[in-house]
Amino acid sequence: MNTLQNIVLVAWDNGILMIGVFALVVIILIAAVMALMNSGKKS
Repeated sequence: MNTLQNIVLVAWDNGILMIGVFALVVIILIAAVMALMNSGKKS
């Protein structure tokens, strides 16, 4: 159990970075889809 806690603590900074990058990509994709939907409705 102690080794598992050490692994989590060691990888925590990298995990935060990966989650932040993933969240940013998801937000960009959602914005792109919404823009395409809005432009499709207008035309």
